[in-house]
Amino acid sequence: MSETPISVELDVQGLSCPLPILRAKKALSDMTAGQRLLVLATDSGAWDDFEYFCKNAGHQLVSREERDGVYRFLIQHR
Repeated sequence: MSETPISVELDVQGLSCPLPILRAKKALSDMTAGQRLLVLATDSGAWDDFEYFCKNAGHQLVSREERDGVYRFLIQHR
């Protein structure tokens, strides 16, 4: 079984809340069901913000991790 590839990568490093979520929302609005968005952020609040956003918008938060101060969120469009 092959993994779904990343369709769009969004770099919002250096931006503070609410901009990372707003930019991700905009990117997802241009995508179709099943496509995946990778978000790179540096705002520590993004860790909880993206979990809440995905839960309420119906998107799947496939994974999230922090590497060297950069948060990586993989979101699958509903």
